[in-house]
Amino acid sequence: MTLFLFSSGLFLGWSLGANDAANIFGTAVGSRMLRFRTAAIIASFFVVVGAVVGGSGTAETLGRLGAVNALAGSFTVALAAGVTVFWMTRASLPVSTSQAIVGAIIGWNLFSGSSTDGGTLGQIVATWVICPIIAGLLAAGLYLGLRFVLVRAHVHLLQIDWWTRAGLVLVGAFGAYSLGANNIANVVGVFVPAEPFGDLELFGLITVSGTQIVFFLGGLAIAVGIFTYSKKVMDTVGTSLIRISPEAALVVVLAQAIVLFVFASEGLRQWLIASGLPPIPLVPVSSSQAVVGAVIGIALVRGARELDWKMLGGIALGWVATPLIAALISLTALFIVQNVFDQTVCRPQAPLTVSVQ
Repeated sequence: MTLFLFSSGLFLGWSLGANDAANIFGTAVGSRMLRFRTAAIIASFFVVVGAVVGGSGTAETLGRLGAVNALAGSFTVALAAGVTVFWMTRASLPVSTSQAIVGAIIGWNLFSGSSTDGGTLGQIVATWVICPIIAGLLAAGLYLGLRFVLVRAHVHLLQIDWWTRAGLVLVGAFGAYSLGANNIANVVGVFVPAEPFGDLELFGLITVSGTQIVFFLGGLAIAVGIFTYSKKVMDTVGTSLIRISPEAALVVVLAQAIVLFVFASEGLRQWLIASGLPPIPLVPVSSSQAVVGAVIGIALVRGARELDWKMLGGIALGWVATPLIAALISLTALFIVQNVFDQTVCRPQAPLTVSVQ
């Protein structure tokens, strides 16, 4: 029963891999610098590594937004987000998985009568605005810097081609790691409070926590989604919004990878705190928004003449609709699971006690 209820998290991971792999390698595949199979292999390996090694910080943030405390509730919330992402993927739109899971969690909060942490929600929503802006500024600066170097270095075209392909592989691996570290919370973070798996001891030497098992299985689901269903959205991101050069593709991938890494790195956060600087919140940001913001940043540098504003409008509409659709699906599904299938989707929380001295 536990594996069945966890299956919706695997479905959501599959949906994320099918959709968000385009944000890592869509521009590279669209510009014909890498073959889809090569991109899928690199992305699949590093997304699993990122999920297991660096996924705990953003999962904690989602837990503060709403701690789904029953396994059937976690199943339903993840299923609602997965269905939303799948529908958007079928429409070839690079939808935000972060927005889908946030909407689904808020649906659970409304259904269970739990309060939504306004501060955490405010942090997450703020990133929906800040993330594409930061990615756009980064991409514009990196693109101008790269173009300046190439013009003055007088590098042969064949050398540029080789270095660009190598760069796309390296930044793609970094992007996949960052995607796994930042977005694994979107996939299986709602299962962490319910603790579906216990700790596992391997060969009497290594103890793998239940949370790491959850992250590993979620990472594998993302990898399967990359291989089986991501090519269509890669074509949308890589060719439909704007035709970009291979060098610009390299910049797009690097810009979005940096944004995801910054908002997922516990090490960077601790270093900022130790240095007396304001810490960056560990928030699951949207890789879709980051890559679209990066593409727009490059387009604006080039004059924005080639930018497909109609396609951009459709993507923006999808971003607005995603959390609302996910919340409605979550509310409906929770009602069905509880009242039709007689499953406990939320457990009563112990009231706070105040001692008077």
